Amino acid sequence: MSVEVTLQVNETFSSKYKEGYPLIHKEALKNSKGLDSEGTIVTLVDENKKFIGKGYYGRQNKGYGWVISYNRNESFNQAFFKQKLAAAIQARSSFYQSTDTTAFRVFNGEGDGIGGFTLEYFDGYYLFNWYSKGIYTFQPLIIEALKELVEFKGIYEKKRFHTGGQYIEDDEFVAGERGEFPLIVKENDVNFAVYFNEGAMVGVFLDQRNVRQTILEKYSKGRTVLNTFSYTGAFSVFAALGGAAKTTSVDLANRSLNKTIEQFSMNEIDYEAQDIIVEDVFKYFKYAVKKELTFDTVILDPPSFARSKKFTFSASKGYKNLLKEAIAITENGGTIVASTNCSSFGMKKFKGFIKDAFKEMKMNYQLLEEFSLPSDFKTIKEFKEGDYLKVVFIKKIDK
Repeated sequence: MSVEVTLQVNETFSSKYKEGYPLIHKEALKNSKGLDSEGTIVTLVDENKKFIGKGYYGRQNKGYGWVISYNRNESFNQAFFKQKLAAAIQARSSFYQSTDTTAFRVFNGEGDGIGGFTLEYFDGYYLFNWYSKGIYTFQPLIIEALKELVEFKGIYEKKRFHTGGQYIEDDEFVAGERGEFPLIVKENDVNFAVYFNEGAMVGVFLDQRNVRQTILEKYSKGRTVLNTFSYTGAFSVFAALGGAAKTTSVDLANRSLNKTIEQFSMNEIDYEAQDIIVEDVFKYFKYAVKKELTFDTVILDPPSFARSKKFTFSASKGYKNLLKEAIAITENGGTIVASTNCSSFGMKKFKGFIKDAFKEMKMNYQLLEEFSLPSDFKTIKEFKEGDYLKVVFIKKIDK
């Protein structure tokens, strides 16, 4: 039986929680007495001891846990998790019916009512990502609830939380049949090779689905396309299929070469006709300027934070300068696809970075279109940090 504690919220935070904000912050609590073990059930009350919400204690980089119910008498049993999962699955019914897309997010943490874990579907296989020991204490109940709701080939999980100072990023088979990797999935009829057994990432970021398709349809044909921080080359694959004259993929990780070759090959694209470069992106920008290389489409999708031998990048502090580097090697009339998954600022501030970058480069620009998370990455208005993805297509115009 789970331990339960009642914690009082500071007066300055209580209205925020009453409005439905789900993340439990340490500074929002008058004290954290009783939070000795993750998975502890937490009841939040205001300064007058009036009930606000109920959740669990689970430490992750975002906070101390999550409010997951506004019913004082709620029991976090299998029936509770089954109800939440069922609603999420129903909301993705159109994705389940699709034949040209076989990979999508089924449960998006707090967006679907339970912060701390996500669930993704890959052509009959389900993959859980657990972000704290706290939510993982409910793992048996959640797994059994899923089994009651869906037919599946197999269920896997990744524990994305600290244990003894180390992240547990190994794959763990849970139920059904083991898959053979790479597992081939489709996105808008484009093939992707994914792996559940090679660390935290599987080989494709599902939140960029709509952006990739837009690049294929509008910003590739006859163009030279530079894909920076390219990972496994997903944007490059879509650009090539969209008729790009040539793609150039640049990423610092050694594995990016073979992984990008694999993704091209999965779609019968001649990878030898493309450029795949293992290099620090910041160093490559300087090389491109020196060699007077320019591109018609430049894709910028850096991690929120990255470190190499010579450069440290933080999206909240360095995106403007990164954009300036991209502007310098983008053809006049060309397009920059500026993307960030940094949750610490919103679209307004992101557009401010764009404005400042072009002003400092003495260039004009036009905002063509913008994207946030696709519909399977459900968010709630009370938790703006959850709607983290910001993508803007920008046309460079010479003054």
